[in-house]
Amino acid sequence: MSDVPTTLMVFVDGLGLGAPGPQNPIDSTRFPVLAAMLGNAVALDATMGVAGLPQSATGQTALLTGVNAARVLGGHREGFPNAELRQIIANHNIFGRLQSRGYRCAFANAYYLRDTHARGRLRHRSVTTVATLSAIGWVRDEDYLERGEAVYQDITRELLRPRGYRGPLISEDRAAEHLVGIARKHDFTLFEYFQTDIAGHSGDMALACRVLGILDRFLGRVRELMKAAGGLLVVTSDHGNIEDMHSPAHTDNPVPLFAEGPGSGRLLARVRSLPDLVPALLELYPNRSPGIPV
Repeated sequence: MSDVPTTLMVFVDGLGLGAPGPQNPIDSTRFPVLAAMLGNAVALDATMGVAGLPQSATGQTALLTGVNAARVLGGHREGFPNAELRQIIANHNIFGRLQSRGYRCAFANAYYLRDTHARGRLRHRSVTTVATLSAIGWVRDEDYLERGEAVYQDITRELLRPRGYRGPLISEDRAAEHLVGIARKHDFTLFEYFQTDIAGHSGDMALACRVLGILDRFLGRVRELMKAAGGLLVVTSDHGNIEDMHSPAHTDNPVPLFAEGPGSGRLLARVRSLPDLVPALLELYPNRSPGIPV
């Protein structure tokens, strides 16, 4: 079915659309790719109509399930999803819903499981981990990473060094090639980058600029490769943070939805808030498995 896109979704944690100024490190001079993409993005409501600052657990649940998780809980929840959110994620995540329609899905992030900290992380599961394990059933580990069949969350693998990793570091371009290689083998692929949120919480402008530089170079190559592959590239976030370095807290700024490739016009016209994304993506994937509920 040539009309069904190969979709790569890059989820960037803590990236909002903020006002220009000295508090906002994102500008076209330093980060031309990112600035151009944000300039062509539509603004999404990250509050989901619920009072308070948007947070990761509820925002990411909404992005990956289409359920207004903040409204379900009666407020925004930070960090890891609680039992109620985990049930929502298990039942409604986009991986499982696309698989039930006959499509192949991948979570491209590598989990480095050679230390006890990483194994503990699987016990304290993020939204993406819950979605992946409940639908796909496994995560990519260091063996996939070393074969170029996974991408570490910091893109270059530099943050693996203190954890005992002795393999090669890679460039942003090479990581992009690995990611798009994964995407070309699947109908829907997700990659999560959360160093932006960590940098935003740090209040360290130099760190923020370093993290954004890595992301800028990475997305530039990803964009080139996805265009060449004829795929759909989607870049979005769960809440604001790094765009306002005056405060280490999250912001209530809207977040970007950038989409480019087959079906991008329909997505950009359809999505206005975090829970809108999954229903809009599902519209691009007709059911290949008649008789299976979706």
